Amino acid sequence: MYKVLSYQISDSIDIKSAKANFISELYYSDSDELFYKTGDNKYVYIFKYGVVCFLNFEDKAIADTLNSLSAYTINFFEDKIHEVFEIETNCNEINFGYSKIEIPNPDIESIRLIMLNVAQSVALDYYAEQTKIMLQDTNKYTFRLGNTGKLGIRGNQLKRYIGRTLNLKNRIAKNLYIFDSPDVTWENESLNKLDNGLKKTFDLHSRHKDIQEDLEIIKENLELFRDIMNHRKDTVLEWIVILLILIEVLDILVREILS
Repeated sequence: MYKVLSYQISDSIDIKSAKANFISELYYSDSDELFYKTGDNKYVYIFKYGVVCFLNFEDKAIADTLNSLSAYTINFFEDKIHEVFEIETNCNEINFGYSKIEIPNPDIESIRLIMLNVAQSVALDYYAEQTKIMLQDTNKYTFRLGNTGKLGIRGNQLKRYIGRTLNLKNRIAKNLYIFDSPDVTWENESLNKLDNGLKKTFDLHSRHKDIQEDLEIIKENLELFRDIMNHRKDTVLEWIVILLILIEVLDILVREILS
């Protein structure tokens, strides 16, 4: 029985710096990922989007590794979203279960693929949590608008919300490989079957779709808020122009009367 533990430790990890300072046997790397073999059936998978995944690590070793990686992170989290997944080996065939997979004698590529999908699942949990917070924030303003007719939000604050929404959408699009299978699965039927089964087990497509739909709702609400604020500004400008014209007319009348 192998045990996979995956943690969202930060918004992002500097892969280049981590690679330069992490001492272990590097099996695979690119600009977004580092996959290390640290012992017999022991692996660490580090992802640019702030996730670190472990196979067969004790709690202390995990804590020490995360602490050492914290120096290469942006916005290191004290409270970390995590997920546990078990791999049952020496089975007759591949079977997918709840937080578990049965697989006959997995090789290193199978293990890497399993750890990748667990990491993606944790990242989805994190993005779903961030999206939920933003949706709750925008719902407060829509509720206030419906009850009082006022937004109660300033222009700069609205711009920050819009920026956060677009930033989160861009990070999800850039960091999640849910719709793109890894290169190793393209010409290997068994790995392709494993990858597809894991995506279904973790319900990655559906969860990704839910996040995208919530982000679209947030985006539409913020655009509505922006249009309301722009209309308000236009109305104020119109009244200013009217007032200036009125003052000019009064000034002309006064001059005519006094002349």
